[in-house]
Amino acid sequence: MSNDPPSPASSPLSYLELVKICDNFRLPPNYGSVHVFQKPSDTDSFVPWTLTQSPGSPAVGLLRLDVVDLLRKEKPGMWVIPEPQAGHSVSFDASVNTPRKRTAVLKELCERWRDTGAFPASIGPRKWRNETYPVYRNPFGVHEHYPEDDSDEGLGNYAFEMERAACPLFGVVTYGIHMTIYQGIASSPQVKIWVPTRAKTKQTWPSWLDNSVAGGIPSGMPVFESLVKECEEEASMEAGIVRNHAKPVGTISYFFRNRMHFLQPEVEYVYDLGIPQDTPFQPRPSDGEVESFDLLSLDEVKSKMRQGIFKPNCAAVLIDFFVRHGHLTPDDEPDYMEIVTRLHGRFEYERWCQQV
Repeated sequence: MSNDPPSPASSPLSYLELVKICDNFRLPPNYGSVHVFQKPSDTDSFVPWTLTQSPGSPAVGLLRLDVVDLLRKEKPGMWVIPEPQAGHSVSFDASVNTPRKRTAVLKELCERWRDTGAFPASIGPRKWRNETYPVYRNPFGVHEHYPEDDSDEGLGNYAFEMERAACPLFGVVTYGIHMTIYQGIASSPQVKIWVPTRAKTKQTWPSWLDNSVAGGIPSGMPVFESLVKECEEEASMEAGIVRNHAKPVGTISYFFRNRMHFLQPEVEYVYDLGIPQDTPFQPRPSDGEVESFDLLSLDEVKSKMRQGIFKPNCAAVLIDFFVRHGHLTPDDEPDYMEIVTRLHGRFEYERWCQQV
């Protein structure tokens, strides 16, 4: 996460370097060891957050040690934080056992931390989004919505929801939609891409270049409906155009640690929308989040990417576009395999609850 406008790189970045800026974290070798807890101020060590203390309970996040220490001060009956030991995890109390209860506990906690000045660079009043994100038992599973009976019976994938700005504090997996709008033939060197500049007033990444349309997926909203909403709000696009022409083309996923050393494992659902040649089209800023839209040639996009002035995950989405449409191939890119595999990571999720 950045609060500063972009500063061009002193020398052109490679595509692999761009991917590494976005996919920039791996769990340390001592993850899960009792020795991790001997340095509570260590911002490079993390503890798994599980729903319960039961063996096999799913891990839903990764907590930095200063967050764990603050949770220790909470009143009894909300959290379980065992004494440091190998395989140690933080969880909700056994009484906090339904999606509604978990959501309520987190809402009260995060709002109180906001109001008392805890982690102001992450959840201070200026960073607060007043939007909730869903958290799932299996981050790679189905996107279910809030169960009507508020029950864990049947063990659906939806676990709870929480304030968007607080998600990095708890290291939960979040989800978004990113679409590339292009004019011409996608595989042609003459293709052009619509590139927005983020508003100077954005809470994060102000004035950086972005994907044509992008945004988070709020709790309770299907993936494609999130895309339709963002197109209307960010680019003044009619819903019919999006529904008729946007094509789902896959996902990218990456393990990002922001500059405050909190974790943001993210999945982005990727879409393409091709505008036929000679068809009038002009996206227009609508909700104040975009400064302007520019139609750039492929070479112009590549140049600005290598200057490092695209928001990191947006550069990753464009690299995925280049791979899919033949602008980046194994014959002309020596790091092709590492680039492609790192664009589809699993956050080392199998290690989150490992026993050491």
